[in-house]
Amino acid sequence: MAAKAQKKLQGSKIVSSEGFGAAQIIARMMQALNLPTQSALAEELGVSRGAVSDAKAKDKIPAEWMLKLFRGHGLNPFWMETGRGAMYLDQGTVREDSPTGPARGEEGFDFIPLVEAKLSGGGGSVETEDRVLGYYAFRRAWLNGRGKIDSMRLMRVTGQSMEPTLEDEDVVLVDLSQHDILAGKIYAVRMDDEIVVKRLEKKPGMLVLLSDNRRFYDPLEVPVGEQLNVQVIGRVIWMAREMM
Repeated sequence: MAAKAQKKLQGSKIVSSEGFGAAQIIARMMQALNLPTQSALAEELGVSRGAVSDAKAKDKIPAEWMLKLFRGHGLNPFWMETGRGAMYLDQGTVREDSPTGPARGEEGFDFIPLVEAKLSGGGGSVETEDRVLGYYAFRRAWLNGRGKIDSMRLMRVTGQSMEPTLEDEDVVLVDLSQHDILAGKIYAVRMDDEIVVKRLEKKPGMLVLLSDNRRFYDPLEVPVGEQLNVQVIGRVIWMAREMM
């Protein structure tokens, strides 16, 4: 993609921060389930022993592993990640910083991971589950009405191109299963080697990426035949902003 087009797109990208060590998380999983070996943990997770060893070596735990143990055994994702709080949710503890309000001791909640979003090498597919940075609790009924829960991820935004709708450091909830373009809706989109958030529209033979901050960011029209470098990751269905 031309440098000029790349410059226009800079501003609202998905970023990440450091998470907790994979070795400690694996140890807590084994402790909670009383599993003697990593092979036993791999069997519980439905993966190979090599997958567990690789996760430990790369210091990256797939979000699906924590979600599986949460849904299958009631393990508290926050405890698995940090070692703090109750080991099991039925002990009355979920994260108090839930964006949907206090959830302590209540049922009907699901945890959505805040993930590091990055691009994998080679095929250009987007990896969003290698490093979990935290979890937020949402009411399950609310999530069910908005998309596929297992495909939802939280990501952090940086930049000014989507102001005033999205500001620097906002957190967005993205449903990775929603790829169909609805005119005017906001999507996470891969553009070459970065992930951006834009409104999308279609024109005959064109995909149009729009910034809300149109005073400084021009629309970008991508011909259908040149969309190999453009991939719709998912639709943004919710956002949160910390008030300083």
